[in-house]
Amino acid sequence: MPVVTLRSPLRQLAGDRSTVDVDGATVEEVLTRLEDAYPRLSGWVRDERGRIREHVNVFLNGERAGLEAAVSVRDRIQILPAISGGAGTELLVGTRKGLFVLRGERGRDMDVAFRRFDGLVAEFAMREPRTGMYYASVTHGQYGPHLYFTDDPESERWEEAKFAFPEDADASVGRIWVIQPGEEGGVLWAGIDPAALFKSEDGGKTWSLNRGLWDEPSRPKWQPGFGGLALHSIATWPGDPARMAIGISAAGVWITEDGGSSWHRANKGIVARYLPEEVREGAVDLCVHNMHRSPVDPGTLYMQFHWGVYRSDDGGESWNDIGSGGGLPSDFGFPLVVDPRNADRAFVIPLTADGDRVTPEGRVRVFETADRGASWQALEKGLPQNDAYLTVLRQAFGYDGGDPLGLYFGAESGDVFGSADGGQTWTTVARHLPPVTSVRVSS
Repeated sequence: MPVVTLRSPLRQLAGDRSTVDVDGATVEEVLTRLEDAYPRLSGWVRDERGRIREHVNVFLNGERAGLEAAVSVRDRIQILPAISGGAGTELLVGTRKGLFVLRGERGRDMDVAFRRFDGLVAEFAMREPRTGMYYASVTHGQYGPHLYFTDDPESERWEEAKFAFPEDADASVGRIWVIQPGEEGGVLWAGIDPAALFKSEDGGKTWSLNRGLWDEPSRPKWQPGFGGLALHSIATWPGDPARMAIGISAAGVWITEDGGSSWHRANKGIVARYLPEEVREGAVDLCVHNMHRSPVDPGTLYMQFHWGVYRSDDGGESWNDIGSGGGLPSDFGFPLVVDPRNADRAFVIPLTADGDRVTPEGRVRVFETADRGASWQALEKGLPQNDAYLTVLRQAFGYDGGDPLGLYFGAESGDVFGSADGGQTWTTVARHLPPVTSVRVSS
């Protein structure tokens, strides 16, 4: 039967239960039977007319749903408070000093709703839209990396996942770079240092090493980038769990077509300009900085490389240079976003150079292509344009599902910027946070 997830204070009204199995053919039937089972919930979710309260959101399998929505046996229903102001946004901002959750109107100034993992490096945080679960990768200076999950981020009830190499791998986790939902229900992928891929099949509670990649014969030749031997990009193929591409710094692009049992290199067209020209051919130490796949055209991927912006039209097998034609002030950088509804549209935030990782000319600009990289347009209205030498890290650029597209990024200065109109205008939505490591939109 359907599962209803409850956060505080509803959880306390349901006997301190975070999940409740409730039968029903529609959302309305489920809510009615939930209130019958737990009478103290009456009047909290629905008003005296039986309507969902104005500042309450009901989600069905990650999508907002009304009372009339049909419910199936294994569906998941979440009851969440709406963000003040109506069309609100929740940002998960990882920093060098913990995870900050920002809330406010889309593209406007935002408030710090709460902070978790005080004093630790919050490497990455995200919300799984299908289940509503939150995940946070954190690193302690002495006690190493850890992965936590919860269905109620405001509570202190963050559980730690079982995440470790098997004994025979003779390795330890250095940093958990990214968490990515898989194509099957309950499946998550994690990319870590040292260039390993982990899989969870139980919603993130336990994890296992992907041996196909770990035992790749060329692994002894892989070289770490400046941030370590990082598997930081995981591009699943929509609707096909067998196909996936990953990006490693500095071991290039790898593709599997059998769910991770075997992998092959996919670096055709990439030029490592940081290497001497005579050794570029056949080089394996290829420093991918970021890579994302278009959800609406899976054959299209975009990559930010160490000197280079690239596009693939064949699922990542080969790559076309779209960054060195002069449309960008620099084709070095880390952040990258692909429009989730338009495969021709992508965004990058260039940095000056590998030896000077700040915004070029002291101007903060997001560059957009709407024609697959044939041309680039600077998006700068509302962003600092004078003496603004900011650094934006790999995971610190995210988007929402709005139309027009909402964009958000954070800098090591502690500033977070947001746009509710696809980058045409920008607002500083938060100031004076610790150095920002990651930004993801959760609602």
